[in-house]
Amino acid sequence: MLALALVMVDMIMVFSGKAKISGQRVLPEKFSNGDANQVEVTLKNFYPFLMDITVIDEVPVQFQMRDFKIRLSIPPKQEHNLTYQLRPTQRGEYHFGHLNIYASSKLGLVAKRFTFDADAMVPTYPSFKQLRKFELLNINHNLQDYGVKKIRRIGHTMEFEQIKDYVLGDDLRTINWKATAKKNSVMVNQFQDEKSQSIYSIIDTGRVMKMPFDGLSLLDYAINATLVISNIALKKHDKAGMLTFSKHVENRVIAQRRSSQMRLILESLYNVKTDYFESDFSRLYAHLKRHITQRSLILLYTNFETLDSLNRQLPYLKAINKNHLMVVIFFKNTELNAIVDHKASTVQQVYDKVIAEKFAFEKRLIGQELKKYGMYSILTTPENLTIDTINKYLEIKSRGLL
Repeated sequence: MLALALVMVDMIMVFSGKAKISGQRVLPEKFSNGDANQVEVTLKNFYPFLMDITVIDEVPVQFQMRDFKIRLSIPPKQEHNLTYQLRPTQRGEYHFGHLNIYASSKLGLVAKRFTFDADAMVPTYPSFKQLRKFELLNINHNLQDYGVKKIRRIGHTMEFEQIKDYVLGDDLRTINWKATAKKNSVMVNQFQDEKSQSIYSIIDTGRVMKMPFDGLSLLDYAINATLVISNIALKKHDKAGMLTFSKHVENRVIAQRRSSQMRLILESLYNVKTDYFESDFSRLYAHLKRHITQRSLILLYTNFETLDSLNRQLPYLKAINKNHLMVVIFFKNTELNAIVDHKASTVQQVYDKVIAEKFAFEKRLIGQELKKYGMYSILTTPENLTIDTINKYLEIKSRGLL
């Protein structure tokens, strides 16, 4: 009888009145793929006493979070904001279900459910958070703190800026003798970095880019790197463009330098997916030959596991490199590196280690083979892809290779 009486009292306390708890889910306009994104829930307790709250949010099915539960207590007539983070690993639409709030008194015998915010959708775009991080850095000075090395400039670029008076420290080789004779004082030519060069990021969407790493595919890492390097190129007054290819060439954004260029690139990258085919490099060469006539920097994101796979595509890469400056970007197999670094204690582990070392050595041979034909290459881990690509771009710009 006492237990029944307590239940009745608790029911009267919890269920009397109407809307005694309010809740709202505050979502960002879009999620950043591969990054932690914050979701905020605002709760308010209209009860005249302390309430224990259990929040069960129906997060999108892509996260497969079947045990989502947050418990807290809210004083009477008080508001409370809580946050949690979600890390998407796929681009596309993420649909939220109901925001379920279970309220109970300190007796904890019964709970009342309140439901809010059904059917909310958030699109997930390539990592714009990574883009913002690099956007805040000074390209010439602060990026070396993140691994970007400072490159010594060799010679001068050929883009003339102005003639100015000589000051102590100016290179004597830049003296303009005609201007010096006319003005009867030493004048020197001043040059500036060459601008408005075309930078194309080309992403292989074939099956080789489906390999996963830390929840993301190699394709997603390439997409995130493309977004960052395109923004840096525009900040450096170059023209940024991109395209994807596998069986066909798609999602082409012509290299331009305009205010809407980053939006065009972001929208083009939003729905890029692998098609599981073997990529047609001959079609890529024909497309570049026909549509990109100006000499450009080509950043090709792909993956070669063996020398044989490279040799099949080498004629097309050499043909592209004749008209453009080619940088082939491919990936280290980090799982093989873990086997190589692990000390073998059994015969089977020795066999595994030898085979892993063979494949790792062949990756390095691929880079040497590309160098032999005048092509640049980047062999990198997925997590270092963006910073290594920036390194190479800054090196090429500083040396005036394009």
